[in-house]
This record gives sequence, C-alpha cells and structure tokens, in this order.
Amino acid sequence: MKIGVPKEIKDQEGRVAITPDGVRHLIQKGHQVLIEIDAGLGSGFSNEQYQQAGAQLVSASAAWAVDLVVKVKEPLESEYSYLDRQMIFTYFHLAGVTPSLTQELLKKGTAAIAYETLEDEQGRLPLLAPMSAVAGNMAALMGGYYLAEFNQGRGVQLGKVLGKRHGKVVIIGDGVVGQHAAQVAGGMGADVFVAGIDQAHMQQIKTASLPDVEFFLSTPENIGEHVKDADLVVGAVLVHGAKAPKIITEDMIKSMAKGTVVVDVSIDQGGCIATSKPTSHTNPVFIKHDVIHYCVTNMPGAYPRTSTIALSDATLPYVLKIADAGKGALMTDKTLAKAINTCDGKITCKAVAESLDMLDNYQSIDKF
Repeated sequence: MKIGVPKEIKDQEGRVAITPDGVRHLIQKGHQVLIEIDAGLGSGFSNEQYQQAGAQLVSASAAWAVDLVVKVKEPLESEYSYLDRQMIFTYFHLAGVTPSLTQELLKKGTAAIAYETLEDEQGRLPLLAPMSAVAGNMAALMGGYYLAEFNQGRGVQLGKVLGKRHGKVVIIGDGVVGQHAAQVAGGMGADVFVAGIDQAHMQQIKTASLPDVEFFLSTPENIGEHVKDADLVVGAVLVHGAKAPKIITEDMIKSMAKGTVVVDVSIDQGGCIATSKPTSHTNPVFIKHDVIHYCVTNMPGAYPRTSTIALSDATLPYVLKIADAGKGALMTDKTLAKAINTCDGKITCKAVAESLDMLDNYQSIDKF
C-alpha cells in the first residue's frame, strides 16, 4: 500500500505521525512510504533519516495522494482540497471541532479513522492514552506556571516548602489525563483532589498509585465546593467520541479567586468547562471572571519528540494492520471498525452524529 505522511501545519505543532523506525517496519512489509519534506524536523528526525529508512521525500500534495494518509492532527481548512476517497488515520475529534470538517469528509467520501475512538478488546483507548498522559503531565506544569504573579496569577506555588504543602489542585476526571495530572501535581507538593464517578475505581487508583490524593464523587454540589478554594482546576472529562459535557459551570468559575487557573484538557472534544474556548500554543491563555484559562487544543505538541515516539509506538501496529489488509480490514476488524468516523459519505460513529446534530447522515459501519 502507498502510505503518505504530511507535515503537520497546526499552530506550533512539531509532531510527526511516523518515526524513521516506523517507516523501516512498513518498508520491510513491502509498503511504499511517502514523507513530506521536513515533516519530522520538529521532532528531531531529519529528511536523511527518513530516506535511509526507505521513505521517499515528497511535496504536500503527493503525501496526500495515497491510499492511506497517517497524521497526528485533524485536517485544517487549507488541507481540505487534498481530501479524496483515501483513508486518513489521525486524531479527528469531530465532535469538538468545526462541523465543516465533517461535511468535507462526507462530501469527499473519505474514510476517517480516528485514533480517539479506536477501542481494544477491553474497551480501552490505546491510541488516546499516550497523548492523554503527556497532556495530563502538562496540565499540572502549565497550571503551576500560570499561577505565577508575573503571569497575572494568584502567586501560589504548587509545591512543598520545608515539608508543608502549598496549593490546592482539583481534577475533574480520573482517567489517564486525571491520573497523570494528579501524579505530577502531588509530586510537586500540592494538595490534590480528584473527582470521579466510580467509587470502586477511585479506591483502586488510590491504593495502586495515588495514596496521597483525595478522591471524591463527581456531583455538582461536591465539585462546586471544591472549586471555590482551588488554585488550579483541571478538566479531564472524556465521553468516547462525543462532545464533552460542561461539568464546570460559569457560576463555579465566578466563585474562584482572582488569579486562579483552569486547564481544560477536554477542549479537543469541545471542553468540559463552560467558559472555555480553544486556544493555541502561540496564544495559550485568556482571562474570564478573573480566572486564567489554558485551553490549548494540541497540548502534547509542546513536547513533540516525546509525543511523537510515544504516539508512533502505539499507532504503528494498527497502521501495519490497515496497510496489510487494505480498506476491507476496516469493516471486518472489530477494533478498527470502532475507529471509523466517516466512510463513503456517511457518519459511522453515532456519538459524533449526535454531537453534531447530523443523525440523518449516520449509518452503522456494519451496514456497509
């Protein structure tokens, strides 16, 4: 199969979908790999490394004119003209981005295979996990940075000072993002509180890896009380494929002290904080109701080398599976089938169709 890897063009996005080692594996399997010139530079991989691995260096248009495009982020408007009936394997987050992308994918008959909805046999999201881990780590670090007075923050340091903990961090969600954010914030020395919906799951996490973290049941009343005196609130809510619910209300944000910080890691899926709006690495924050909001839609892009290696390690087995079996594998493989969001002019992920109010365009993948 002919596989294309375009250069990412989202703001401050240095990740690349496949490493030179990944290219080598694909070439050994008999596939042809076309890498856009300079696609790997942001992650520290040179054009020469890709050539030595067996890839062809090509233009952007050539990297898209293939059977399977492998990316990191969703196609942007300037890339819509490249869409065709090819397969595209990337993070789409269709429920959280502008509906125009979904409309273009339908119009062009593109098979959109989304990393974030690919489930393994245990119902886990193996391609979302590595970037969720990076974003969770970042949430605590960025929150701590913007709490500094020179950033108009409250001036609270998240950390131990002579054995005493300083700073209260409240994390909404106990999945991969929430656990990593709690681990980093707790390691820094803050008091950490995590909201979840399954008490047995929370107890398991506390016993296994986060003994110093306080867990509480995620109800509006409990969250409202904890948010009032928080220095940092991290939104880490995920509903598979669907738009994130607004768990943190505007009134809750209004109750927070001046100079406190919220980091909405759910922003890719529309955000779980009512006052959130997408931001970029170039302009990462805005202030509303005296609260600093960090809502960058591609957080792991800040650490492209770590993120690229972790992501490529996770995605490569699936890239190989698609390339070896062809488009037919999408319909017959249960894991891959759940990853398909659009195909042949239809939305094939019900959660996406519901979030975009496009159920009239929905067709179950098993009907193809």
